[in-house]
Amino acid sequence: MEGRKLRRSLVLSISISLFLLLTWLHLPSSPENFIKKPGPTHHESDVPHHPLDPLTVHEFNKVRAILATHPLFESSSTYSLNAIALEEPDKELVLKWKRGDPLLPRKASVTAMVNGKSHILLVDLNTSEVSYNELGSTSGYPILTIEETARILEVPFKNVEFNGTIAQRGINMGDVKCVPLSSGWYNMPIENKRRVIKVQCFSMKDSVNFYMKPIEGLTVLIDMDREEVLHIFDNGRGIPVAKGIDTDYRYSVQKLRGELHLFNPISMEQPKGPSFIVEDGHLVKWANWEFHLKADPRAGIIISQAKVRDPDTSEMRSVMYKGFTSELFVPYMDPTDAWYFKTYMDAGEYGFGLQAMPLDPLNDCPRNAYYMDAVFAAADATPYLRPNIICVFETYAGDIAWRHAETPFNNFKVTEVRPKVNLVVRMAASVGNYDYIVDWEFQTDGLIRSKVGLSGMLMVKGTIYDHMNQVPSEEYLYGPLLSENLIGVIHDHYIIYYLDLDIDGTDNSFTKVNIKKHETSPGESPRKSYLKAIRNVAKTEKDAQIRLSLYDPSEFHMTNPSKKTKIGNPVGYKVVPSGTAASLLDPEDPPQKRAAFTNNQIWVTPYNKSEEWAGGLFAYQSKGDDTLQVWSNRDRPIEKKDIVLWYTLGFHHIPCQEDYPIMPTVSSSFDLKPVNFFERNPILRLPPNFKHDLPLCSSHHLP
Repeated sequence: MEGRKLRRSLVLSISISLFLLLTWLHLPSSPENFIKKPGPTHHESDVPHHPLDPLTVHEFNKVRAILATHPLFESSSTYSLNAIALEEPDKELVLKWKRGDPLLPRKASVTAMVNGKSHILLVDLNTSEVSYNELGSTSGYPILTIEETARILEVPFKNVEFNGTIAQRGINMGDVKCVPLSSGWYNMPIENKRRVIKVQCFSMKDSVNFYMKPIEGLTVLIDMDREEVLHIFDNGRGIPVAKGIDTDYRYSVQKLRGELHLFNPISMEQPKGPSFIVEDGHLVKWANWEFHLKADPRAGIIISQAKVRDPDTSEMRSVMYKGFTSELFVPYMDPTDAWYFKTYMDAGEYGFGLQAMPLDPLNDCPRNAYYMDAVFAAADATPYLRPNIICVFETYAGDIAWRHAETPFNNFKVTEVRPKVNLVVRMAASVGNYDYIVDWEFQTDGLIRSKVGLSGMLMVKGTIYDHMNQVPSEEYLYGPLLSENLIGVIHDHYIIYYLDLDIDGTDNSFTKVNIKKHETSPGESPRKSYLKAIRNVAKTEKDAQIRLSLYDPSEFHMTNPSKKTKIGNPVGYKVVPSGTAASLLDPEDPPQKRAAFTNNQIWVTPYNKSEEWAGGLFAYQSKGDDTLQVWSNRDRPIEKKDIVLWYTLGFHHIPCQEDYPIMPTVSSSFDLKPVNFFERNPILRLPPNFKHDLPLCSSHHLP
């Protein structure tokens, strides 16, 4: 029997995948004019070359064939395959593997929902054997599939009460656009022991930007497995739908109102071609860096085995075994009926990589970019292509790598300057209304910068007010009035990174270097005080739970105590925070318990292959019993161990009118910077730019 249930879902799966590619992905016209990519792009003939390479089209098809005859699926009436990805080999095996060695055994990890229960299976692609992973007693459900959310969005339109309230509001049913919203967990009797989702709707009349035209106060609670309406909350009938005047952000519409020309076209030219190569589809080599790069349906970009070349020995030295976005948390600060549950965990609920959209050549990425596709699996394991979701490019913005000029009173002239050229790996995920631009930037001095940009549309709230002078002084709106009948609800964004740093090897230590004021003794110095650096090596996990403070400044070093420089300092890297934010929610607030990784900005845990997702393996409707906070509270030893550093990047967002109707990008970042890793400045011998090396361009002198 060739998997009847799988065949029954095939037509729906293919139709949804085609819909996804044609309508969600917004493929740019004629991308082949811009994309620099070697070889064919259909991927049917792809084979893995590296133990960490993602599953291929052939491997997905093999997984599907194996599961088609597995008793778990043959005997079930309802199921979905919520996630399928490579089960990465054990770390110690990957570290021993060298190019040219036989490929390590390939396995697929499959997360499935079968008759309302979650399962994790391991499919051995060499032997076709299927085994089970024990899940334990933690709460939550797997990541949503695109297919089931598409089906859920049909459910309200089959409900008489829903259709009636739309009609009573005077809204044309053909203008209604609905979105699926994860429900969180609040121990509500109607939601317990069932998988639920909430649906809210908007009007598309006169604008493609439907997010600016909410049908306020209308929320539909749906049982996902039974695909039926449980309850309709309808508390906003007196609130008008905003007119949405001039909210259509498309160029084809805006140019009719007059283009805004602010600068001439800019492009970086490389007459000798790019300085990086991508070997076997995933191994990136540039300047003094090399790393493995792939797309993941949950994490988005995964950087693995990042190594930097030592300028003195030419040795490729280990910096990071694996780095990726582990989870996102976006809580809205409105406790009212239609908003309290909006506390999204975008990676664990929707899939950060699944929401990554094809990048737009010349606008998302410059002309010199290389593009990488992803192959993901539909809910029946059928592979589908998500083209151009990662780009790699070199960037030069006139920045300076290092410089010095001697002052005239020294009676000799020295001016030495070196240009700063970086390599950027980029992905853009459109998670509903918000767009996240994720960059990994590699610099020649050994620094890695991780940056997140926020753009897209605000999630706005309808209101009866169209001017601030109408708002009673005693009424709190939960955010500023942005336009007529629209409130921008205050909210936060948190992005936590998993950073398995292996500084010259796996056995590392975490050191907090406190910067403390020290007062001088009477008569010791004309100075009254100075700063001292006091080093404290973290012994256990709780020693490394860090909350940043301007008035308790510190540096945070990951070092290898067994490897030292010539003068005796342990080699290391440090995490350098930039602008960030901390969660102010009550620790017992249900969404904060689920996203307890935001309780600190820095965590350090022992390496554990099963501890990668900071919000828990199953984040959907989780209760917070399988989070980074829970793991870290075990207080395990971390000194001279294989350890993982976690960093939480945060934003508080009080919306303003400039964010309407689409947000200018706002960004923040953090750095991983060498600290005594090299013997000296690693780019000391970097040459300057010379005119004869650069393309000849016409000069336009400003008056």
